[in-house]
Amino acid sequence: MKLLNAAQIRQWDAFTIEHEPIVSLQLMERAANACTRWLLQHTLADVYYIFCGKGNNGGDGLAIARLLYNSGKTAKVFILESDAKGSEDYISNFNILHHLSAIPIYQLRSEQDLPVIPESCIIVDALFGTGLNRGLTGLAAQLVQHLNNAQAPTIAIDIPSGLFCDQSSRGQSVIRARHTLTFQVLKMAFLIAENEPFFGLVHLMDINLLPAFPDLVSTPFHIINQALVQRIYRPRAAFAHKGNFGHALIIAGSYGKTGAALLSTRSCLRSGAGLVSVHVPEKSVAIMQTGAPEAMVLPDADATTITRMDYEPDPFSAIGVGPGIGTGIKTRFFLRELLERETSSLVLDADALNIIAENPELLNLLRPGSILTPHPKEFTRLFGTQEDDFKKVEVAISKAMEFNVVIVLKGHRTLVALPDGTGFFNISGNAGMAKGGSGDVLTGMLTSLMAQGYSSKEAAIMGVFLHGLAGDFAATARGMDAMIATDIIEHIGKAFEQLF
Repeated sequence: MKLLNAAQIRQWDAFTIEHEPIVSLQLMERAANACTRWLLQHTLADVYYIFCGKGNNGGDGLAIARLLYNSGKTAKVFILESDAKGSEDYISNFNILHHLSAIPIYQLRSEQDLPVIPESCIIVDALFGTGLNRGLTGLAAQLVQHLNNAQAPTIAIDIPSGLFCDQSSRGQSVIRARHTLTFQVLKMAFLIAENEPFFGLVHLMDINLLPAFPDLVSTPFHIINQALVQRIYRPRAAFAHKGNFGHALIIAGSYGKTGAALLSTRSCLRSGAGLVSVHVPEKSVAIMQTGAPEAMVLPDADATTITRMDYEPDPFSAIGVGPGIGTGIKTRFFLRELLERETSSLVLDADALNIIAENPELLNLLRPGSILTPHPKEFTRLFGTQEDDFKKVEVAISKAMEFNVVIVLKGHRTLVALPDGTGFFNISGNAGMAKGGSGDVLTGMLTSLMAQGYSSKEAAIMGVFLHGLAGDFAATARGMDAMIATDIIEHIGKAFEQLF
């Protein structure tokens, strides 16, 4: 699913108007009807305070006020005055509303005009839409601060006012909405961690834009959804045998961190690899053979850490390395040896990434198509500090291209950055997965998928979605607070079932 920028979304509106055909005022009415239905179903208020700018977002707000009134609700409209005449559709809706004397309209021309906002009302933010290209100043910024200081909840229409759609809004005046009612598709702003305080819960309002348009435009960004993953997934043939699904190797664990190896190995097994071997310190063997009896164990010569490769890596279809291995000097030499050999496809996580961050020349040894799975702090260690999260996305894609690798930048909306310059944001998963061990589970899943013959792009896209989906099922079963990484593993099978 393509992730369109603000300009492309406006083009989609125009395309629908031209080809349906429909006039823009009717399209605005669709949007207002969708938002009004949501407000009537999900809010209870004595009165709705609707704040409008003079563009099309303000036109949406004026139409919502009229529709609320027609539904028996009380609405008050506050218009942020400016030198702008107002868009045509704004003017049309203003003229319609002006004849409904039952809906009071207040002009906001100075700070003295800002109203007292009762706690019992609902604030509807329809000041500025996705076309905003500069920060708010003057009375607009004062109004945003005034609304943010109110005790009443705010519902933003399309996007919280002051929030840029496609660039960082750090340091700007932005509405802090409890809910955002956005039209047709997600905006990139809703996928970026630094914007979380502003948009609250996002709800998609289908306004029936013509579905053919996204196929006509190109974009570097996409959303990972179930439809995309179903196209990637290859069902098992009835006469298949274990040799058809690859041999995965997990290299993980050290003294006190055998759990990381166990989680990675069990998730690798649950994700479909035909054979799974695990390389662990000698003291971890009994734990592994008890906790993951389906896996074959390759004991390290050292009792407590990973130090030597007493086997050839070539027979393995894919290798996952890093969870819990530590960054000791012997392990660093081991990782260098692994990267220098002609090895199978690699998934690098956790301490493998920390070792590379301390020895950045190792990046040049990575086999093309390797998958790196840093969380934000590991990403910073690898590639430096970025000034904002949009820049972080840019750097992830740039580094994926530079080193010809796939970078899975983990987070609530995990980014899969590909060496062809494209990026895929995952929309499965939940905050209950923010627990120790969840990343180890992902490493095992990615390794398993690569071992089965999926390309690194396919494995990364499919793996992060299934990982998040299994986490969603785990949250339903256990609750986000109580769920742990093991619960994610136990729901991998249900996540796969969802694909067919």
